[in-house]
Amino acid sequence: MSFLQLTLSGLLNFIDGLWSSCGDERIIVFTTNHKDRLDAALLRPGRMDVHINMSYCTPQAFSILASNYLGIRDKNHYLYDEIEGLMESTNVTPAEVAEELMASENADVALEGLVNFLKRKHSEANEVKSEENGKVGDEGAKKLKTDVDEKKIVNKFINRNRILRAARGVRRNCGRRMIPQNFFGI
Repeated sequence: MSFLQLTLSGLLNFIDGLWSSCGDERIIVFTTNHKDRLDAALLRPGRMDVHINMSYCTPQAFSILASNYLGIRDKNHYLYDEIEGLMESTNVTPAEVAEELMASENADVALEGLVNFLKRKHSEANEVKSEENGKVGDEGAKKLKTDVDEKKIVNKFINRNRILRAARGVRRNCGRRMIPQNFFGI
């Protein structure tokens, strides 16, 4: 069994081949976490014409997400101010916020879950900063590990519920049973 190596030249030829075979009406999306590490030949105009920085979630982006996922159109929800404050002090991606908002169709439950997530993320960031400064002892590390373990259990439960809800939707929308009842081991 032989392994093929990916080279910059091969990647550039592949990208140029996509452009030449697709015509004028195609959009090709590339993502990276480290744009500064990419070769200039890859970033030149003609290969990558538009560069969009996907930053952390802002209060304005949260408003759009809340409107799209929960139907909250104005800022009159009692948790809105608290969420905005936490958003400004915590680095969280729009995908993480959307995941929390999809956890429940009930706006109150979803927003309370988001507040808890933001508080947890904020405290984890503070603990990491403190740990980098050498201020956190063994007890702080144990607490962080326990919190992470608890979060994994909760996320596993939430993901399982999402899968089940999606499966029920598929069954309902198709008019026949597509997924066996015991498919997920339940």
